[in-house]
Amino acid sequence: MEDTSKYHIHADVTADGVVERSDVVGAIFGQTEGLLGDELDLRDLRQSQKVGRIDVEIASTKGQSHGHLTIATSLDKVETATLAASLETITRVGPCRASLEITEIEDVRAAKRKEVVDRAKELLRTGFDDSVMTSEEILAEVRQHVRVEDITEYEGLPAGPRVTDSDAIIVVEGRSDVLTLLKYGVKNGIAVEGTNVPDAVAELTRHRTVTVFLDGDRGGDLIFEELSQVGDIDYVAFAPSGESVEELDHHQLFAALRNKVPYDTVSGLNEPREAIAATDGSATPAPPTSSPTTIDEEPPKQSERDESRRLTPASGVGSAPSEDAQLSSASGPHARADADATRLRPDESDAESTADAAADTDPETVYGHATAVIGGGTDRVRFLDENDDVIEEAPASTAYDTLESLESAPTTVVLDEILEQRLLDLAADRGVERIVAHSLGQFTKRPTNVQIHAADEIAETPPEE
Repeated sequence: MEDTSKYHIHADVTADGVVERSDVVGAIFGQTEGLLGDELDLRDLRQSQKVGRIDVEIASTKGQSHGHLTIATSLDKVETATLAASLETITRVGPCRASLEITEIEDVRAAKRKEVVDRAKELLRTGFDDSVMTSEEILAEVRQHVRVEDITEYEGLPAGPRVTDSDAIIVVEGRSDVLTLLKYGVKNGIAVEGTNVPDAVAELTRHRTVTVFLDGDRGGDLIFEELSQVGDIDYVAFAPSGESVEELDHHQLFAALRNKVPYDTVSGLNEPREAIAATDGSATPAPPTSSPTTIDEEPPKQSERDESRRLTPASGVGSAPSEDAQLSSASGPHARADADATRLRPDESDAESTADAAADTDPETVYGHATAVIGGGTDRVRFLDENDDVIEEAPASTAYDTLESLESAPTTVVLDEILEQRLLDLAADRGVERIVAHSLGQFTKRPTNVQIHAADEIAETPPEE
């Protein structure tokens, strides 16, 4: 009944004598019987559970009895008020004169509403998290979750997902360093997990282009020393002195990778870390770095280069690649390139003579075609056969469709535009051997059967043997 009651009738009872609870209940049923008719007869209402149990609390002092009673009802307001008024007609309780006075008719639902309001206020104050994430924070958290999920294992060691199929890898110290690389999009890192270099890493270094990227502390020196004994290292990079790889932000991490040096330049030094220029503004000079030409070939030694056969920097072809271009070329097909190569433009003083030469004869070498197409800023693509003769020429924007439609596959593609993954994949499928582009984009997969070059890497003639 308490669960369905709508109202509680509260009344005070006073009797001139000593009475008990049963006397009060008997007086209520006996003196209200037939008073309000059959529909509001208290006994019938009790049997139909429209009126609940009559609760009476009474005590006697100095020959008088005083108490309080409560009756729960599920009647409507009018019926409840009528029933309550009928209780005041009671004049005797047991053998004693008595009076009964209604003090309150309580709306149970109002009490529940008050409880709901009070609880809602409490929940509003304590039940909500006041921290509100910005759009940038939400996106950063989602990206971080995805990158953390990308971490895999190679022979039980923490590694990025590209370690198994990448031509180049970055060896770091621990799992947190691999996560830092993943955070900034570098997916070809693998951790040695301590100064004892695992055999799996040592064996892996013999088949890949390896960049060792270590903390700028004594631990990094020890790992470098052991790796140099058991593995095959190509390039070396260190975090700024006193810092670890996992502490670097985006700019510091890529600055350190761009400042990497060939292993040969520091292999004989007692303090290789101190010989590499720091990325925090230190004045410590870095050893000179070589500029590798392609991912598939060893760069020619400086003594073997014939500088007189390369274009001067003013012509835009043959100048040394920027640090960003070196990072992209030397770190393998999956390293991030931070900047495009400088667009080739002929020097104003040579523009007229270059145009005249191009008009008189067709270029006979890849160098000549690169100068004519890319150096001239033509925004075109030229397809060459194995004798460097022109098969087809078209606007650079239609390079993909043109290559797809050619009956015979070209040997070389000269493109005055950034080389993208889509065109590179088609060239690999069609058997193209070489692509010379204005600059190289970022590649998630770099086919080994296609040599790709930025225009400033193409020499007029091959290096002398």
